[in-house]
Amino acid sequence: MRLIVGLGNPGDDYAHTRHNAGFDAIDDLAEQLRATYWKTECGALTAKVKYRGEELILAKPQSYMNVSGGPVKQLCATYRIAPADIVVIHDELDIDPGTVRVKFGGGLAGHNGLKSIADKLQTKDWTRVRAGIGRPPGRMPVVDWVLSLPKKEARDDFDQATHLAAEAVLFLLENGLEKTQQRFN
Repeated sequence: MRLIVGLGNPGDDYAHTRHNAGFDAIDDLAEQLRATYWKTECGALTAKVKYRGEELILAKPQSYMNVSGGPVKQLCATYRIAPADIVVIHDELDIDPGTVRVKFGGGLAGHNGLKSIADKLQTKDWTRVRAGIGRPPGRMPVVDWVLSLPKKEARDDFDQATHLAAEAVLFLLENGLEKTQQRFN
């Protein structure tokens, strides 16, 4: 069993903002995998699906981004999922818009959602699918950038990144990390 977590903030005010790239990628995956039933458990919206015989739990923590680790830890405990069997999809400032990168472990790049997960799980050893959102223009504060809705061509890049993130997860499940990195990084 694998846990596929998309990071974001709950509520209509945050829907489809750059910081909710993980939620949008999970929604894309759910559509592709025909997830029809969502429930609230462990502080997250979850849907169970099968992909090529493997059971997956798709999850969107309903705590705010900065405390995403609590629901992730609860889901891991409930379903006895090891950190190595977690895939976290999140927005990434240091990656060009419209692209994704996949890695296992490593630094947290100042991302508070990742920091929360690392703190609660006491490890950084899980897979990350990073959806590029790029840096804010000029002197715009990062918080304003990540919590804003992409406009026009930036919207196309954002949608492409979230779709590629969903594709990368499926490719990862079939082909493993090394081949996924060769294809998407």
